[in-house]
Amino acid sequence: MNEANDTHHLNARRLVDAAVEMHLISSGQDKLEADAYRLAFADSEFLLRRETRGIRFQLEMLKPDLAQQALGIENTIVVFGSARFVEAAEAQKQLDAARSSQDPQAVRRAQTLMRNAHYYDQARQFAQMVADYSLSCPQENQLHIATGGGPGIMEAANRGAHDRGALNVGLNILLPHEQEPNPYISPELCFKFHYFALRKMHFLIRAKALVAFPGGFGTLDELFEVLTLVQCKKAKPVPIFLFGSDYWKRLLNFDVLVDEGAISPEDLSLFTYVDEPEQAWEGIKHFYNLSDACER
Repeated sequence: MNEANDTHHLNARRLVDAAVEMHLISSGQDKLEADAYRLAFADSEFLLRRETRGIRFQLEMLKPDLAQQALGIENTIVVFGSARFVEAAEAQKQLDAARSSQDPQAVRRAQTLMRNAHYYDQARQFAQMVADYSLSCPQENQLHIATGGGPGIMEAANRGAHDRGALNVGLNILLPHEQEPNPYISPELCFKFHYFALRKMHFLIRAKALVAFPGGFGTLDELFEVLTLVQCKKAKPVPIFLFGSDYWKRLLNFDVLVDEGAISPEDLSLFTYVDEPEQAWEGIKHFYNLSDACER
């Protein structure tokens, strides 16, 4: 038994040494004479080759999955939405500055921010409702807010869970212009992805519901990914809410898809329009037959 433990610790020590070696190589402090002599998994140049892309896929699949398992994150409510919307106080600050500058374009942009600031507040309120419910539940029944980890609506939702002291998830993405994770994500559940496909997979693995606030191309991409997978029965049915009916109905005329035979009439039942945080939360509770508070 002692021999087995000694072997385990020796192997672990070797892995640590390899990790240190990898760090030193990447920081330029200790260059090896020959690339061939590096341990394969400690060779960052090798791991970044085109031929090892499959390994990187697997790592981006495993790391967030194992971390969430370790913390008992099994059920999530995914919130999508614009990274550009800000809370009312910040929007007012930008509007005041724009008016002072007397720049008509800046004023128009700031007025638009001000008009959409209520979505930030509503996303925060919705996440607070989810957290309030979940904190009364045993761990296996808790629902955790998960977002794309960035600013705007994503920040608002993470912030709402953070307000209540609830664990929440951020699935950030590496972009040409670095998108910093918002400060309200639980640090141990703050992940960064290179591949959009793996990131979107993680959105769905644990999702029990999707709430899509107004947003741009990224929000549309994520929304239609979910709608397609549920429509084609490649993912289990989950309640999908389009928050802000005026925005979504102006942006997308789904009836055209029915009229032109591109989708079936029943496909329109895959999602529901809502305009208040309570509507989205009540819809989730109804779908899963949840009471107002968990029964322990």
